[in-house]
Amino acid sequence: MAGRGADAMSCTVRVMEAEAARRYTILLVSGSLRGGSVNAGVLRTARDLTAPSVVALPYERLGDLPHFNPDDDRDPLPEAVAHLRAQLAACDAVLFSTPEYAGALPGSFKNLLDWTVGGGIQDKPVGWINASMGGAKGTYEQLRTVLTYTNADIVTGACVEIPVPRSAIDGYGLLADAGLRQGIREVLDALVARVAERRREAGAT
Repeated sequence: MAGRGADAMSCTVRVMEAEAARRYTILLVSGSLRGGSVNAGVLRTARDLTAPSVVALPYERLGDLPHFNPDDDRDPLPEAVAHLRAQLAACDAVLFSTPEYAGALPGSFKNLLDWTVGGGIQDKPVGWINASMGGAKGTYEQLRTVLTYTNADIVTGACVEIPVPRSAIDGYGLLADAGLRQGIREVLDALVARVAERRREAGAT
């Protein structure tokens, strides 16, 4: 009986491990601190659109991060930085959406990216949704440059422009337009496909 119990437990563990291998976690990072941000609405919609196998987690502590200082990039890390890096380490991929401010990345968002150079995002599949109605191409070129320095795995199919007017955000903070939602869904699919591909390459599935 004891042997059967051990076998059953071993089987359960294997099943749980297999199920975990089929799940995907995407961290959603908005570059805006603004209440009612379009970018936050885009990412909130992404969370609403995830398949059952995908867990989408919003990063909500952008404003808590201290100003980047290389002297502080060592143990013990500032608590907010340790929390950021832990969330990055725990996810399979990252999806960004940021506004443009004064022709560049918002300072608070660039500060977050600076903290990722020391750890957390290396070799991680990443994508972004440029929701700006005004283009913001220079801002996203800057984002690509910074992510290249972090050695992130930039997924081309998950880096898109989906212009979103503020009026498209409904009372629940979501996008209701079917076309906009489909564009976001395709970004999520591209990120998941890249994670699955990397798992196959690593023999993890």
